[in-house]
Formats: sequence, C-alpha cells, structure tokens
Amino acid sequence: MAVRHFLTLADLTAAELHTLIRRAIELKTMLRAGERYEPLKNKVLALIFEKSSTRTRVSFESAVIQFGGGSIFLSPQDTQLGRGEPVEDTARVLSRMVDAIVVRTFAHEKLERFAGHSQVPVINALTDTYHPCQLLADIQTYVEQRGDIKGKTVAWVGDGNNMCHSYIEAARLFEFNLRIASPPGYDPARALLKAGAKNSKLVRDPREAVKDADLVVTDVWASMGQEQEQDTRARDFADYQVNAKLMALAKPDALFMHCLPAHRGEEVSAEVIDGPHSVVWDEAENRLHAQKALLEFLLT
Repeated sequence: MAVRHFLTLADLTAAELHTLIRRAIELKTMLRAGERYEPLKNKVLALIFEKSSTRTRVSFESAVIQFGGGSIFLSPQDTQLGRGEPVEDTARVLSRMVDAIVVRTFAHEKLERFAGHSQVPVINALTDTYHPCQLLADIQTYVEQRGDIKGKTVAWVGDGNNMCHSYIEAARLFEFNLRIASPPGYDPARALLKAGAKNSKLVRDPREAVKDADLVVTDVWASMGQEQEQDTRARDFADYQVNAKLMALAKPDALFMHCLPAHRGEEVSAEVIDGPHSVVWDEAENRLHAQKALLEFLLT
C-alpha cells in the first residue's frame, strides 16, 4: 500500500477529514477521562524543524508519548541537513529508522522533495505556503463550539500567507464560505484563489469580510523570516487590526481564532483575544488532539 503523507489538507479526502475531526474530539474525551490508549507503542516520530516552534513541537511530542511511542527532535544544527546534505538523502536514511517524520521548513517544494523520497508518512508542520495541521485544530475547535462548519461564513483578516492558503483549502473541503481581506500586495496565491473560487473570495475591505461572519481569524503581520519587513507591514496592515469595533460587525456569537503567537495591539487588540469571542486557548490545546488523530490515521 502506498505511503500516505499530509503535506496539505488536500492530501486527505473531505470524508477522511471529517472522520479525523470526529476522532480528535473522541481522543480528547478519552484523555480527559484518564483512559490509556497506546496505538503507537514502540513507534518513533522524528521531528525536523528548520523554524522555531512552541505549539507544533510540544503537541507532536506529547501526542506520540501519550500514544506510547517516542520522538527525536532534530534542528539544522543537529543534523547533516545543516551542513548541506541533500534533502533526498536525509529522507532516504531517516525513513529507514523511524515510523513517521514531521517537517517544519521554509520552501514547500523542499518538503515535497523530502516526502518523495521517504518510505514513511511525512507531515507538514508548517511551510511558507501551507499550515494544514493548524487547520485541523481550528476546525475541531469550531465543531466543538458551534457544530458543523458547512455553510458558515469565515472571515480571514490580514496577510494572504500560509494560514490563509490552508483556509482556502479548508473552505473547499469543509464547504464553508471564506472571505479574505488583505491589503494590496499581500494577496494569497492567485492559483489557489482560482482553484478555490467556489468557496473563497477576496473582498479587500475587512469590514465587508467580517460582516455577519461566524468565525473571524487573523495571524501576525510579519511571519517567521519576515522580521525585517515589520515596519513596512505595520503601516500596510494598519487598517486590518481585529478589534472590538470590527468584531461587532460579525454575528453576536461569532468566534475569534488566532494560530499564535499573537501581538496584542497589532493584528489583534487585547480586548478581542482576551475577550468573550476568543477561543484561542482551546484552539491551541486542540493541536494535540487533532495531531493525535492524524498520527493514528497515518500509522495505524
């Protein structure tokens, strides 16, 4: 049987994604009930991270430990990748020693090359183009809080970045309506927008995006690797802060999400992220449960 990878949400069918979300909720309930469940006994997960991480790393390491397995964390400083070994060679070797590999890197093409030479499942822990694991947690959180997301309206406010790209994919696969408000020059990839045109549209004005929305989502204005653009981006995104005035345009029971880390006073005001609409802490916790469901799906 061919190895299944998870590089983007589209690597799974809509039916598989729905099953995975339901399973994540079940696994969360089992953990809180104190039920021991170790389907990955003696399995080893390798994590190769070329970008820093808090939630992604801790959630994957905790997931595999709770499932009875173990993990090995590798940074560029720890491996021959950092000294120029070809990605393909690292993939060939590591996949003979471990049971799955989680990769956080810059270029998505590098991840695809890695997966193309791996004998075991490869999981995208974030690239510059996609962040699918975060979307699993986001959808799980919405389902827990409000039920099925199908037919709902989601507003993305901010940079047309990797998170936005994964939201475009999610809109198609989970069948919700996505409105994207990004300033000129920061649009999501044109090809992705075109492919997802049935469910996603660029509206430019954050007020139009948020009006009557069921869920409002944002991200930092300058992602990892863009720190030198911080001042320019702060000016360009000045009208795209998610604050109480903007949230007031959404539905009264609308939720607010952010993948974190957040910069209060920039992309989101403190009164929103720490206020009644915010479910960011549940969203962050659900990284653990959603990724446990993903590991179970890929490895068992």
